[in-house]
Amino acid sequence: MKTIKELTEEERPYEKCERFGAENLTEIELLAILLRTGTKGENSIGLARRILYPEIGDKGVLSLRHWTFERLLQVKGIGKVKAVQILCICELARRISKACAGPGLQFDAPDTIARYYMEDLRYQKQESMKLLLLNTRSRLIGETDISKGTVNSAVISPRELFVEALQKDAVSIILLHNHPSGDPTPSREDILVTKRVYEAGRMIGVELLDHIIIGNNCYSSMRELGIF
Repeated sequence: MKTIKELTEEERPYEKCERFGAENLTEIELLAILLRTGTKGENSIGLARRILYPEIGDKGVLSLRHWTFERLLQVKGIGKVKAVQILCICELARRISKACAGPGLQFDAPDTIARYYMEDLRYQKQESMKLLLLNTRSRLIGETDISKGTVNSAVISPRELFVEALQKDAVSIILLHNHPSGDPTPSREDILVTKRVYEAGRMIGVELLDHIIIGNNCYSSMRELGIF
């Protein structure tokens, strides 16, 4: 494989970016610029390609979210510095996405809630549930991770949810969790948990406004589905 210096000026990612702008670079070229160097017998473009497409069928830049520090260190040409750089790129992308969704966030609009938490939850390999606590003006006063690994009635106790809510003087709550499969269709357990929490909330005066399930760039709202 040619070194970057042996490529024509039009083929070199850095010069191409200077001349045409970053928006005209491929994902591989963008990552190659950030990696700066490759390894013996492979330039930064080849290394970037192996990171973005480690296996047949991988989806380019989306595959970056599945890399861990330990796994990156097993890749030839990736040391601690490059591994940290890649992880920081992913975290910046997540924060940018969340910041862009922030101004439109409305807790009576499930689609805005889903957009705001999408990048936090859509790539997680285990189910994870968040409890959102709201005040009388339906403004967020706190959020808590209440379950990781499974979401079912045996693990999630309405009592624990509402103890948290009452301690923070919340008047309403929203449940939010992900489906690692990418399909946000509510399961039987999801529906059971939701109904138990909803009924418990009615008894103590803390309303469950919604239970939102995050999939792969999609969501389901229990409220919109008429489940409660």
